[in-house]
Formats: sequence, structure tokens, C-alpha cells
Amino acid sequence: MTRQRMRKVTYSLPEELLDGVRSVVHEGAAPSYSAFVQQALADGVSRAREALLAESFLQASRDPEFLEDVDRALRDFGNADDEEGRDR
Repeated sequence: MTRQRMRKVTYSLPEELLDGVRSVVHEGAAPSYSAFVQQALADGVSRAREALLAESFLQASRDPEFLEDVDRALRDFGNADDEEGRDR
């Protein structure tokens, strides 16, 4: 695994949250505060991207033009599958 370039950043966080981070790192959840925060942020970015994608799919499922395109593609490929079966 290649080592990624790191950059120091500063954020303000509630004391209770910092206490929770200190506690779980002390209990062995991560080797350091930085490692714990890095993993938590990576997980958060992943969840946010998945939520945005899910929202895009939801919007597409309500778009009549998109649904018509999907229906047309399914019909076209369905015909292609039928033609493939006749060639055998």
C-alpha cells in the first residue's frame, strides 16, 4: 500500500465528541486519534456519496423521459436476445 501525502487541518469539534474519540482510541479502536478521524471521515464520505447516488436514482425513477428511455432500451435488447436465440 502506498503512503498517501498527508496535510494537517484544523477543525472545531464539540468537547463531548472529542471525549468520545479519546475514549475509543484509548480502548484500542484505532492506533491514534488521526487514524480514527481519518477512517471516520472516509466512512462519512463514502456514505454521503452513496446517499447522493441513491437520491439520483430516486429522481431518475420519477422522470418520465428517463423511464421511457429505459423501457425503449429494454425492448431493443429484448429483441436482440430473441434474434440471438433464432441464430442457434
